Amino acid sequence: MGVAVRVIPCLDVADGRVVKGVNFRGLRDAGDPVELARRYDAEGADEITFLDVSASAEGRATTLEVVARTAEEVFVPLTVGGGVRGVEHVDQLLKAGADKVGVNTAAIARPELISEVAQRFGNQVLVLSVDARRCTGPTRTPSGYEVTTHGGRRGTGIDAVAWAARGAELGAGEILLNSMDADGTTDGFDLQMIDDVRPRVAVPLIASGGAGTPEHFAAAARHGADAVLAASVFHFGTLSIAQVKEHLRAAGVPVR
Repeated sequence: MGVAVRVIPCLDVADGRVVKGVNFRGLRDAGDPVELARRYDAEGADEITFLDVSASAEGRATTLEVVARTAEEVFVPLTVGGGVRGVEHVDQLLKAGADKVGVNTAAIARPELISEVAQRFGNQVLVLSVDARRCTGPTRTPSGYEVTTHGGRRGTGIDAVAWAARGAELGAGEILLNSMDADGTTDGFDLQMIDDVRPRVAVPLIASGGAGTPEHFAAAARHGADAVLAASVFHFGTLSIAQVKEHLRAAGVPVR
């Protein structure tokens, strides 16, 4: 493991406020996105991810004004996602101050969007967000994981591992792999899911969903995550970015 593992706080934003729940339910207010972004930048975050979690469900675009205010306050790369529908919207987000743009629902509806964005702006701009959950009931995908959309509200029946691989082939520069089952539980990242996706994609893999202790971050890195993303443990003061980095360093995981 030679490349430094990035530690990324995630701002899940709804109605202009950062929110966090468990499995995307029971959302509670976690603060102002601009203030939190400023704090995380000062604390040593390697990047910040801003996801408008209600945009796709409400059929609207990400709030550009909040993105612009956030971008003005941070000096690390800012990834923005939520409700991204096309190339022009990506252009608007980049002009508002985003360094990378996350896509999910629109790419599932029209996979060629991935190639279009990559060709116009470069692969490094595009993060494919894969909200995956374990299949339950009689319908199973080959990997046992399916892709969900609309904040985990809708199953698609699409195999999550195969979709991550296809997204990378189409031009996604990174895969944000979010376990919807682990999201907000603080029980740890879904290491089996990371194991299943890692050999299928050559691009950086961001592990998301379930972080609760410093060791959870180290475990994800040992299983092949290039970056580790978390929300509630940072927002509510359970852990600091410095604590996570200190533990990663002590565990032999290179960090910045």
